[in-house]
Amino acid sequence: MKNKLIIFTFFLLNITSSFGQEKFIKPSYLKVGDTVAIVAPAGILKNRETTIENAKILLESWGLKVVIGKNVFNQNNHFAGTDDERLQDFQEALDDPTIKAIWAARGGYGSVRILDKINLSKFRKKPKWIVGYSDITAFHNHLNSLGFETLHAMMPTSLEEKPEEIIETIASFKKALFGEELRYEIPSSKYNRNAKISGEIVGGNLSILMSMLCSKSQLKTDGKILFIEEIGEYEYAIDRMLQSLKRAGYFKNVKGVMLGNFSKIRKNSTSWGSTIEELILDVLPKEIPVLFDFPAGHEADNRALFFGRKVDITIQKDTSIVVFHQK
Repeated sequence: MKNKLIIFTFFLLNITSSFGQEKFIKPSYLKVGDTVAIVAPAGILKNRETTIENAKILLESWGLKVVIGKNVFNQNNHFAGTDDERLQDFQEALDDPTIKAIWAARGGYGSVRILDKINLSKFRKKPKWIVGYSDITAFHNHLNSLGFETLHAMMPTSLEEKPEEIIETIASFKKALFGEELRYEIPSSKYNRNAKISGEIVGGNLSILMSMLCSKSQLKTDGKILFIEEIGEYEYAIDRMLQSLKRAGYFKNVKGVMLGNFSKIRKNSTSWGSTIEELILDVLPKEIPVLFDFPAGHEADNRALFFGRKVDITIQKDTSIVVFHQK
């Protein structure tokens, strides 16, 4: 009997490793009266008191309560306080049962420095939404690899953009928090590889994706749709990072790849010789469906995405459609 049990357990493990995470755990959607914590796990928030106040006003206008981490405006050179101070705010928000979502004030750099010090014991029992993008990809990857959904969406610093340019950004963020349908129709790029695909979407900022390689936070991409965005890199650096993901097997068994914004690409003294789209297509295996120009990343129009959530994507000639499943 013992040997049969061992064989059965081995069989189950093989199924899980072959097909990936069967079902990601979804935190509860927010409702009026719930509390959101604003914390700064990474870059410094210099002279941004008004920005954080505007973020608080926005959430309160939706009927939510807001708490701001006590160390949010601390300054420690590049960072919003020391590692211990940033960790303290994040950990307290994780452990507080009255807080339903943790909203990163900004990205920058620094999340990875506190990632391994975080205690997830209370979070595992009662998950909550972790919200942000860019450097917050470190948290997305870590929690997605553990089987939890997270929310790739605007941060308080997004409110510094022109109001007319962030209407959809704010609307999609609110819909995601309150559990309304996320459905997007976007113009199709001539570089797309058309197809209909379904699968859980994971990913984030390219630089952070690469920095997670060979760690316990590395994503499981088999059977998934991989989302990638980037800002401020040379084309050769983008190629290098994509090649690194390819060598690590990120594209071997993916259902498809969705590209967000590739913003402020830096000019090298030696021309790369192709468009950023051609560079990306040259790295990706030819059989993989590809959707370009999804409005998410480091631009004002930054639509919310549920990482770890199943999505149906129809990539076609004129218009492409992205629809998240509701749970």
